[in-house]
Amino acid sequence: MITIDQGSKRFGSIQALDGLSLQVEEGRITGLLGLNGSGKSTTLKVIAGLLHLDQGEIRIDGEPPSISSKQKIAYLPEIDVLYPWMTVSDAVTYMKDFYADWDDQKAARLVEYFQLSPARKIRDLSKGSRAKVKLLLALSRRAKYLLLDEPLSGIDVLAREDLIQALVDDFLEEGQSILITTHEVKEVEPILDDVLFIRAGKIALQGNLEQLKAAKNLSLVEIMKEVFGGVHHV
Repeated sequence: MITIDQGSKRFGSIQALDGLSLQVEEGRITGLLGLNGSGKSTTLKVIAGLLHLDQGEIRIDGEPPSISSKQKIAYLPEIDVLYPWMTVSDAVTYMKDFYADWDDQKAARLVEYFQLSPARKIRDLSKGSRAKVKLLLALSRRAKYLLLDEPLSGIDVLAREDLIQALVDDFLEEGQSILITTHEVKEVEPILDDVLFIRAGKIALQGNLEQLKAAKNLSLVEIMKEVFGGVHHV
């Protein structure tokens, strides 16, 4: 389990996280949902060990962040950090050298599934294909926790729902956990077990998705409108 207790993080005058408390259960798919600027990406970076909390505590399986805990986490950033001069094959080799849990067979399956050409240079790929390369690099590890920040950004709208379902059905390892941020709420709803609604750096509502929908007699989108005051851009 990943837990954050009363986590706070400030960037100058901006309070990105403000007493944030949450938990991500092992072996489940959790959606971290909120408006732009609500603290979603900051939360993922804190869990990934790229940022440190100013106050509060984070625990990865009961332990504070460390080199050991980082090895349990695969992080897909929203920002494209691929080197444009690399080929797809170069990017795979580059990432493989960093991680002992790299799975060559899964990487090969993902290259085929995404219909990527190993010899193509990153700079020559479409935005959608670059997004698929980022997914390939994150999902090819046998990491316990997968942190996916807007993984569907740039991918054709008609392909998103099928893609995310296929990734879960065909490529997710038993026991792996996913924490995902996304604006494509309808596309990911079928795969979500739990949801965390974040507003102004705090958790406004969290719980099992099906239980929340049943208790409120609302759809996920309707719950979001309730939590965020009817704002549509999430």
